[in-house]
Amino acid sequence: MIRIKNFSVPFDAEESLALLAAKRLRLPPQAVLEVVIVRKAIDARRYKGAPIQFVYILDVHIAESEGRLLHKFHKDKNVDIAVENKPRETECSQPAEGVNRPVIVGFGPAGMLAALTLARKGWSPLVLERGHDVDKRHEDIRRFWQGGELGEDSNVQFGEGGAGTFSDGKLTTRISDVNMDEVLDAFIQAGAPAEIKYLHKPHIGTDLLRQIVKNIRKEIIRLGGEVRFEAKVTDIELTNGRVCAVIVNNEERIMAEAVLLGIGHSARDTYEMLYSKGISMEAKAFAIGVRIEHPQGLIDKAQYGEDAGNPLLPPADYAMTYKDTATKRGAYSFCMCPGGQVVAAASEKGRVVTNGMSNYCRDSGIANSALLVNVMPQDFGGDVLNGMYFQRKYEEIAFHVAGDNYFAPVQSVGDFLLGKSGSREFLTRPTYLPGVHPADLHNCLPGFVTRTLESALPYFGRKIAGFADTDICLTGVETRSSAPCRICRDQASFVSNNTQGLYPMGEGAGYAGGIMSAAVDGINTALAFLSKDCHNSI
Repeated sequence: MIRIKNFSVPFDAEESLALLAAKRLRLPPQAVLEVVIVRKAIDARRYKGAPIQFVYILDVHIAESEGRLLHKFHKDKNVDIAVENKPRETECSQPAEGVNRPVIVGFGPAGMLAALTLARKGWSPLVLERGHDVDKRHEDIRRFWQGGELGEDSNVQFGEGGAGTFSDGKLTTRISDVNMDEVLDAFIQAGAPAEIKYLHKPHIGTDLLRQIVKNIRKEIIRLGGEVRFEAKVTDIELTNGRVCAVIVNNEERIMAEAVLLGIGHSARDTYEMLYSKGISMEAKAFAIGVRIEHPQGLIDKAQYGEDAGNPLLPPADYAMTYKDTATKRGAYSFCMCPGGQVVAAASEKGRVVTNGMSNYCRDSGIANSALLVNVMPQDFGGDVLNGMYFQRKYEEIAFHVAGDNYFAPVQSVGDFLLGKSGSREFLTRPTYLPGVHPADLHNCLPGFVTRTLESALPYFGRKIAGFADTDICLTGVETRSSAPCRICRDQASFVSNNTQGLYPMGEGAGYAGGIMSAAVDGINTALAFLSKDCHNSI
């Protein structure tokens, strides 16, 4: 296969990729036997009036000699032989007589892919998930959003699929790992669209993810694994610095020599339990802020100009950063959800938390994103769990100022910048359910956060016309962008720094940020367990 890189095509081109590839390689159309899209991105920058471009990496199967064609293009750095990334080969041990099966705590992206990897290798893992299966979880969440009771173990944070199941389903990541294809292939085999393998910014959407995580669970079970719901790990027993058992729901004792810990970034009670056991942990930076909502058309217009609304173009997104030169604080957009909604993401009673979510089609007409400000360990005292208590404090304040009923505090950008409260008129109706209440967001966030946002909003408004107009809606508070602490592990073996047999992994352990990186970390943790040297140390 011949690989063509940086292949720009007008987004509305009518010719097929096969014909365009033939022209690029100066071949007759019949010489191109197959074209495989490796990567597809959008370049909305307009050079001298040129249209918006789709930018491809293509693998092309040709009828002619590849060597002869490569010789013809030997000076062209964008034409070369296709090289496939292959997963790392791992020498895997097999289950031994009398050794308990590995236990996986948490069935989010890290836990799912770790369990799938172990099941494929014949290890029959036991997965313990505190929340409900995805169907029951969906009903629990819907009931809560309609004004019902919060389920503390079944909500946007906890349950089958983890927090990512009720999000935008983004599969973008800053990491580079050969096992990324393993994750994408697993999702596609479970029902995800094949395009996630090549889109520059792939996403699945919460509507598709609900079925995908269910299918992955069924595959794990088919391969000999077991997945148990409403099975909360309330204690871990240690003997001489080694894991020997886990306690489920304060009553059932399960023997375990290896525990893969994928608890997610909101398992605060589990953090407290681990800390009380003396397991190595450290405080880490995170971020908090608000959600901002715009008409999707406003963002499309800023990105696509006169082509906004063209059905060939996806709903536009954005990513922006700001650095306050005086305070050195940073603000940035996070988890931008085109065509989505702001959702109630609380996991503890008496606290309000927001997040963003969208379906696969991203067709709500509303764009939303978190606007966050960095929080450093020195901001909350630096003790291991102080960041968690810091988050709780502002979630509780948001709950109280919005009426003690899980409504979220809202304020217009105009009132926020003027220090006024009482905003009720917005360019778009707030999408957060169960409802919203006018409030001054300065009362719901630390002063250094609101001051940074006051400087960042006008700056962002200069980048995107209308972004910081006076009637744009802000909803508080967003506190769960990442884990507030890290469960420390050895870089090579993935084993806890001071507890043999314990494998911290994923976003909750502080080693990932989002669905894709957490899933990859789950695979790599499972492979570390399976490697001969590591397994012999259990």
